[in-house]
Amino acid sequence: MSETSSNTHRGSATYALRRKLPDNRLGDALFSLGMVARVPYFGTILPLVEEMEPGYCRVTAPKWFGVHNHIGTFHAIAACNLAETAMGMLMEASVPTTHRWIPKAMNTQYLTKANTRLTAHAEFAEPVDFSTIAEGTDVVVSIRILDKESTEVVHCDITTWVTPA
Repeated sequence: MSETSSNTHRGSATYALRRKLPDNRLGDALFSLGMVARVPYFGTILPLVEEMEPGYCRVTAPKWFGVHNHIGTFHAIAACNLAETAMGMLMEASVPTTHRWIPKAMNTQYLTKANTRLTAHAEFAEPVDFSTIAEGTDVVVSIRILDKESTEVVHCDITTWVTPA
């Protein structure tokens, strides 16, 4: 897992809420429902945030008719939505309250058909020391999206713009 450097890391209110909920499936489900209430478009993929900590996030999404494309596989843009969900929760857990972030760009590679539920693993492409960010800086989050057999079906690199708050 990638690391962030901050001994006094507090994270966002979103991350604080996740840490207050039980560290089990119920806590994951409650947090995910709250996340979707705040960011409704994420709800289109029925995400479940399974792990969220500074430097790493894992989110799953079931294969259901709402994410199917014309050939019955997981739609490419639905997979991008999953990647953005994982990136957003990684950033919420990682960026200290002294800074803020916003997505800036996404580079996506569709590697093979996605025939099952998907799991996104988001990590920093390179270690980030937020204490050194004094002006706007690009921070890249690398997201591997795997099918049920652990085959990487989509890969995204999302560039975020991080600035002091």
